[in-house]
Amino acid sequence: NSEECFFEEATQGTRMTMTFEVAEGGFLDIDVNVESPDGQSIYSGERESNGKFTLNAHTDGVYKYCFSNKMSSMTPKMVMFSMDLGEKPKTFAEEGEETDESHKKLAQSVTNLAEALLGVKHEQEFMEVRERVHRAINDNTNSRVVLWAFFEALVLVAMVLGQIYYLKRFFEVRRVI
Repeated sequence: NSEECFFEEATQGTRMTMTFEVAEGGFLDIDVNVESPDGQSIYSGERESNGKFTLNAHTDGVYKYCFSNKMSSMTPKMVMFSMDLGEKPKTFAEEGEETDESHKKLAQSVTNLAEALLGVKHEQEFMEVRERVHRAINDNTNSRVVLWAFFEALVLVAMVLGQIYYLKRFFEVRRVI
C-alpha cells in the first residue's frame, strides 16, 4: 500500500529504456508513472504486470519513475525493473579527432551494437523473471490437478464399494419363517 520512486539523471537526447515485471504478489499488477524534470507525465500505466518502453530525454534533468501499490491494501508486491541510459549523443568533433566518414559510420555501428547487446541482456533478465513467475503458476496448477485426481479416485472407489454392497443386497435371498 505504498509508492516507491526512483530517480535518474539524463541529458537531452539520451535514450532511456525501462523494463519492469511484477514477480510476486496478488494479481501481479502495479501502477507505473514516469515524469520528466519539468513535472510532465511521460508514461503512466495502471494495473500492469509487465512493460517496456523507450524514450529520448527531451530536456536535461532528473527523471522520476514510480511504482505504486496503492490499489492493493493487503498484498505486498515484488517488482523487478531496470532503467538503462544510453550514452549521450556525441559528435566526433567533441573528441578532438579528425575522422573520415567511414570511421564515423564504424563508430556509430559499434555504439548501436553495444546498445543492442545491452538490450538483449535485459531481455534475458526479463525472460528469466517471466519464467520464474510462470513456473510458479504451473507448479500450483499441477498440484491442484494431482489433488483433484486423487479426490476423483477416492470418489470412484467409494462408488464401486457402494455398488458392490447394493448389488449383494439385491441378490440376497430372504426367508420368512
